[in-house]
Amino acid sequence: MSLTLEVSPYRLRPLRPTDGAAVHNLVNDWSVVRMLSHLPFPYPRKLADQWIASTIERQEAGKAWHFAICDNDRLVGCIGLSMDRPTQTARIGYWVGRPFWQKGIATACVRRVVEWAFETLPVTKIMADVAEDNLPSIALLDRLAFVRSGTTRIPFISRGPEPYPVLTYRLDRTTEKATPVTQGNGPRVLLVVAAVLIDREQRVLLARRPPGKPMAGLWEFPGGKVEPHESPEQALIRELDEELGVDISSGCIAPFTFVSENVGGRHLLMPLYLCTRWRRQPVPREGQELAWVSVDELNRFPMPAPDRPLIPLLRELLAG
Repeated sequence: MSLTLEVSPYRLRPLRPTDGAAVHNLVNDWSVVRMLSHLPFPYPRKLADQWIASTIERQEAGKAWHFAICDNDRLVGCIGLSMDRPTQTARIGYWVGRPFWQKGIATACVRRVVEWAFETLPVTKIMADVAEDNLPSIALLDRLAFVRSGTTRIPFISRGPEPYPVLTYRLDRTTEKATPVTQGNGPRVLLVVAAVLIDREQRVLLARRPPGKPMAGLWEFPGGKVEPHESPEQALIRELDEELGVDISSGCIAPFTFVSENVGGRHLLMPLYLCTRWRRQPVPREGQELAWVSVDELNRFPMPAPDRPLIPLLRELLAG
């Protein structure tokens, strides 16, 4: 029962009998319980204790692992992973209490459990089921490179007796462990992605790299590194959520141009996307400074060398 995973600033630890009150307080909420197929609403307090006891038994038997998501000592949600050893298939489920939504908690913690499962367990694929109206969870699975593999209908106790449409997703070990992009015997290709967020006043968003990071103090278009298992679009959705709290999964993005140049011992390839619609206002979630800037002001902001050639292209697109 000592297994603990760190996802700074959060900690994933096994559930304890003393967690019953916190679990009940968060799950006994219609907005949460309606997405969990096996739970009634209202959710009785004794069911929380019974469920925690069953998770402890299953973990001791090596059949499932359930983690409490903790912010310091406060429980904010749970992630569970059950395993069918004959098929080497695991199934993941998760929830976060409503007061802690839109903070990137579920994405970061589910990613960590997936990584742990592929590194530690004899698992070849991980499955996830999600109600078709659970759009935040669908976006999360897309960000983590899960692939939709089917549909079904299952009863949700809290919603009544009629089966409800459910989407099934899967992530294969070979996908999660994809190798980095290389080019012959030459330098490793560093694939990053960036976005030009354009507001109604035709201003673009810049982010200033915080102290302690490479190129601190320079201004750049938000984005980041494309992980081996991601497409550029998936990486952009994840990065803007993690850096700015912005959801572009249902927004309007379009490829605009790209940068290709040598950077030290590697070759940088950076697709740049335009984005004109998104959900939630950008906020600095990683200590960076943000600024909305007109295209005529862009030259006043010191930027990394790969970003500077983009300025005249944006001026031509947005000026006037």
